[in-house]
Amino acid sequence: MPTTIRLSAEMEQRLTRLADATGRSKAFYLRKLIEDNFEDLEDAYLAEQTLERIRQGEEDILSHEEFWRGVED
Repeated sequence: MPTTIRLSAEMEQRLTRLADATGRSKAFYLRKLIEDNFEDLEDAYLAEQTLERIRQGEEDILSHEEFWRGVED
């Protein structure tokens, strides 16, 4: 699926320099960045949303006693 992103001039220059120096395409490096780091981004941003729901009382939580009691069962 084609996608467009805007990069700062500095980032574009760095990406072009890397691609030229290695003979790989800029798309290769952008794809690699996304594939290698997407899971970490998902974890961070979804955890942030969950924390906000906890703060607003919209998410069920367990005390540590309840958690450990459930593990022992």
